[in-house]
Order: sequence, then structure tokens, then C-alpha cells
Amino acid sequence: MKNNKIQLSKEKQDIVCGLIKEYFYEERDEEIGDLAAMLFMEFILEKIGTVIYNEAINDCVRLMGDKIEELYGLEK
Repeated sequence: MKNNKIQLSKEKQDIVCGLIKEYFYEERDEEIGDLAAMLFMEFILEKIGTVIYNEAINDCVRLMGDKIEELYGLEK
């Protein structure tokens, strides 16, 4: 992660923007355009993405710690 901002490929950006537009339409009965979806995605990635990313890292660290403990349990 450069500059604490999650970077997505163009293909993934398009997918995420489509999901955002779909969410607004289905859940809020609002149609938003590509620009609004892109700006919302950029906000999420900049302000919230690092929190989610860091939590995922913490989950991985806990999982790996559990696996390491299991390995120590195999010692004879």
C-alpha cells in the first residue's frame, strides 16, 4: 500500500463502481452516475480501506499464530 491508500486495477475499480451503483439503486432507490460511484469508492478506499486492510492483516497474524502453536504441539 503506497501512501496508505489501497490501489485497485482499472478492472477492479470498474467492478467496485458497478457494485456501488447497484447498491445505491437497490437499497436507496437512487441512481448515481459513474463519477459519483468513483468518488464514493475513492473515499472508501482512502478513509476506510486501511482500517479493513489492517484488520485483515491482524486476522492473518492471529491465524498464523494459531498454526505455529499447532506445530509446536507436534514436537516429540
